[in-house]
Amino acid sequence: MTRIDFYILPESATAADSQVMTACRLCDKAASAGKQVYVHAVGAVSAEIDTALWTFRQGGFIAHERFDPAAPPQAPVPPVLIGGAEPPDSHHDILINLDAEIPEFFSRFERVLEIVAGDPSQRSSARAHYKYYRDRGYELNTFEQSESGAWRQRRS
Repeated sequence: MTRIDFYILPESATAADSQVMTACRLCDKAASAGKQVYVHAVGAVSAEIDTALWTFRQGGFIAHERFDPAAPPQAPVPPVLIGGAEPPDSHHDILINLDAEIPEFFSRFERVLEIVAGDPSQRSSARAHYKYYRDRGYELNTFEQSESGAWRQRRS
């Protein structure tokens, strides 16, 4: 069964600690571990994560591609794909959801990562997502970022 992890950013998070930068860090960690990542994002957020993955790491970038279901990626498929539609079968390890809605295809992934920014509307949306997953019996984990930037798991 899919494991759902919530990453809660502090209310005082700066731009460097934004959802996009957190997503970049998680993509980097997952890709380094040999995992395939699909970042579910649409519109401006999709473009922002695409740009950030090119410049995120000093002296390099995280191999990625924007996914268009009308033009599937050619081999070799990069470890990170970004898109707003259902991803190809090659990507089923980790889903990073940066959209306000839960994608219908989330349960085909081993893990879903929900990154929650500090603003009230994001927190409200995250609570609705948490309730949705909990009511369906998914394993839930919550990680909170401290003011120093360290992550700690919140115990239920």
